[in-house]
Amino acid sequence: MATQVTGNGRRSASFLQIAIALQTLTIFLQAVSAGLLLTSSYGQTLHGVGARVMYGASMLYVLAAVLAWKPGGGSPRPVWHASGFLVLASVQVVLGIAHVPSVHLPLGVAMFGLSVLALTRR
Repeated sequence: MATQVTGNGRRSASFLQIAIALQTLTIFLQAVSAGLLLTSSYGQTLHGVGARVMYGASMLYVLAAVLAWKPGGGSPRPVWHASGFLVLASVQVVLGIAHVPSVHLPLGVAMFGLSVLALTRR
């Protein structure tokens, strides 16, 4: 049985790949801004803005996963992965606002690793 890949399917898969790459980049930049948070006066502002951008990138990942899944009727697994990242991003934001670095920092490292894994698995 042959599987036909449409131009629309390829575009949504590319959009998904771009969304994962953007999420990975924003999580990495959050680690950089966390370092600046400790060493400069503008670090807190940069980290706060970066948190919003990272959260938006996680929402974009969910959207891209749904768009990649729905038209082709493929596996919903990417939607579950993207939704999991959005949950982790939500927990990360709450922990950051609550100033719980003992969980916030390791969770950020785990999120970066999982995002890199998602990027390489596509």
